[in-house]
Amino acid sequence: MEDINSPLLLPHINYPADLKQYKEQDLEQICKELRQFIIDVVSVNGGHFGASLGVVELTVALHYALNTPYDKLVWDVGHQAYGHKILTGRKSVFHTNRILNGISGFPKISESEYDTFGVGHSSTSISAALGMAVASHYKGETGRQHVAVIGDGAMTAGLAFEGLNHAGIENSNLLVVLNDNCMSIDPNVGALKEYLTNITTSKSYNRFRDDISNVLIKLSELGPNAHKFVKKIEKSIKGTLLKQSNLFEALNFRYFGPVDGHDVVRLAQVIKDLKDIPGPKLLHCVTVKGKGFALAEKDQTKWHAPGLFDKITGEIKKSTAVKPQPPKYQDVFGHTLVELAEANQKIVGVTPAMPSGSSMNIMMKAMPNRAFDVGIAEQHAVTFSAGLATQGLIPFCNIYSSFMQRAYDQVIHDVAIQNLNVVFCLDRAGLAGADGATHHGAYDLAYMRCIPNMTVAAPMNEEELRNMMYTAQQENMGPFSIRYPRGNGVLVDWKRPLKTIEKGKGRKICDGEDVAILTIGHVGNFAVEACHELNSQGMHPAHYDMRFAKPLDEAMLHEVFTRYKHVVTVEDGCLQGGIGSAILEFMADNQYHAQVKRLGIPDEFIEHGEQAELWALCNYDTNAIINVVKKFAVSRTTKTIAS
Repeated sequence: MEDINSPLLLPHINYPADLKQYKEQDLEQICKELRQFIIDVVSVNGGHFGASLGVVELTVALHYALNTPYDKLVWDVGHQAYGHKILTGRKSVFHTNRILNGISGFPKISESEYDTFGVGHSSTSISAALGMAVASHYKGETGRQHVAVIGDGAMTAGLAFEGLNHAGIENSNLLVVLNDNCMSIDPNVGALKEYLTNITTSKSYNRFRDDISNVLIKLSELGPNAHKFVKKIEKSIKGTLLKQSNLFEALNFRYFGPVDGHDVVRLAQVIKDLKDIPGPKLLHCVTVKGKGFALAEKDQTKWHAPGLFDKITGEIKKSTAVKPQPPKYQDVFGHTLVELAEANQKIVGVTPAMPSGSSMNIMMKAMPNRAFDVGIAEQHAVTFSAGLATQGLIPFCNIYSSFMQRAYDQVIHDVAIQNLNVVFCLDRAGLAGADGATHHGAYDLAYMRCIPNMTVAAPMNEEELRNMMYTAQQENMGPFSIRYPRGNGVLVDWKRPLKTIEKGKGRKICDGEDVAILTIGHVGNFAVEACHELNSQGMHPAHYDMRFAKPLDEAMLHEVFTRYKHVVTVEDGCLQGGIGSAILEFMADNQYHAQVKRLGIPDEFIEHGEQAELWALCNYDTNAIINVVKKFAVSRTTKTIAS
């Protein structure tokens, strides 16, 4: 129950209509309270932190100046949309953010009418908002505003430029707000970053801009001829003072800025003014990621999503293990890549803007001339890797499984058709956890398996990951995909001598009776646990680790279908087209007859939650394997124990 006598303002604001009841001079106080609310909740529940703190003033200004949800506000990626959610009816449930059955960590159409477009992947906002603007124009809704909020990191993706290019020729009511903080998750790279830095640091331009802007606005009110004259003056001023033509105006956008992204009153006034200017416009806001929390401002990568922390001291809370713990798969990848590169001068690393998330930063630090962060540009990352491979280098192209979907044509057209030795290391494969449907790596086994020339592998543990990476850089390996999950492996003693694995060769984990369990990847460890429990109950299924979804170990499958009439397949991927489908195809092609039960991700989009919760929800965790095997296995008094 909210206290109506409270001196605080945020308790009385549940929707933008409530926000509009306050005067402009109240907005700074509202921003302070909103920022503190985000800190209070995220510190005890976790989530994306720095990005939302950085756009508090922009969020308040947008909802204050616009008529949402009639006006369409599209957030890019959505890491920064916590303030938006709190101001649009979800304050009371914000504590459930990213929790199973709670609200999503990203904007989501089915969750709120204020979430105009579902996001999670980068650089979609401009195209989506343009589509909405064109639709409104078609329907005669001339008074409706359409705003895309995009970060300078997301602006590095090709899709953002495609949207800008199209928007420049449409007479649409579109405002692109460029949230410029020099960060995405890691520091931004590339020519666009340098260009924006030049704009924001040009003292002569910024000083003159403030003096002339009011004059130009007044002139533009004198009629269409004056409006054309004003545009010519603006272009001349900006081009001269910046010593280069304005990129955005070259694309036919009216450019405004840079403006202080933390001056909420000024922002609200500017946004209100821009509503009356026709055509595509771009407002350049300079912000600080993590604004208002000193440690987050200082180390923006660390505080992108820090987990739980003490909001007073800033201490990030981590559980203290009583004994050594297995490493994260991504760290095994990072350290092994450096080890391989030290022995093979042909190896280089490529990542699309995720050096810390994928642990490519380990190689970037050790070998800065051999590791490349290409920005949020997965398509470019793949074709760039293909170009490297044509010249005899061996690129390890490290991309999250979910993000690899954005470069699928390049995988086929530029790598596989040319049979180039590009090694795709797909992090966050399978159900990735609290980020939800946009980030689950559910489909890579299926979408890689159908590509000619492609090898598709998945390690069961850290040692296997190392050996698959070692194998992939051998001679004549061609396109090679290795997928591994988010989180920790299972081996404390993981750094073992590297060995070549025969391509397409699986392994038998334990022999058994009645039922054969066939797994691929980390979920094989669930089967090991299941076998031990079943052994204790007198049931002894066999367990085979397939290792490769393509090529299949046909000799091993002949053994399985010759000996067993009941087969259970387990994968941390979609059932349609995955390893279970591959095994059914083999069974049919070779006229075997067995009862096959496939466990994996069903044909639906899985929401957010902890990984263990989602594995159980989708029925392929240890307990699910036990329950399925019990339907087929016979309990015996023999003492066979799974090894």
